[in-house]
Amino acid sequence: MATGSRYSVKFRRVRAGKTDYRARKQMLISRKPRLVIRKSLKHTSMQLIVLGKEGDKTLVSANTGDLGKYGYTGPTGNSAAAYLTGLLLGYRAKKNGLAEAITDIGLYHATKAARVFAALKGAVDAGMDIPHNPEIFPSEDKFTGKEIDAFRNTNISEQFEAVKQKIQGESGE
Repeated sequence: MATGSRYSVKFRRVRAGKTDYRARKQMLISRKPRLVIRKSLKHTSMQLIVLGKEGDKTLVSANTGDLGKYGYTGPTGNSAAAYLTGLLLGYRAKKNGLAEAITDIGLYHATKAARVFAALKGAVDAGMDIPHNPEIFPSEDKFTGKEIDAFRNTNISEQFEAVKQKIQGESGE
């Protein structure tokens, strides 16, 4: 390890590859809630987070695991489930009086039609005001599950529509 008066050790979360502090600082300067989208192999989780005096505070959250309450039994690691999670979070946020946010995708690469952007589309379709470029959203066949139905013999697109109607009906839309 390098030593000397000019050497400084990077923060632990930078060394671990978990945080980009430059990007985080720019988001915090905006003073808007951050729509944090994180994904794993099986789930997508979303949170609306604001900066507090003692650290970040989560205002609203949704996870693909929550979709089971609305009758969704399909796989949760796909774009259809991510879109429904974004829709659910958007309606929960509007119910709590939150209408705007900025997107925080963390260290994920901004790839066109990625699952994080399907989740963002769900939040935007719920009526949230989030700056975005519509070209980056996945096609309608991808986030409604029709693409999965064509590849496999499943009924995800039917479940998608039913769950979408339940989420919208619960919110009074």
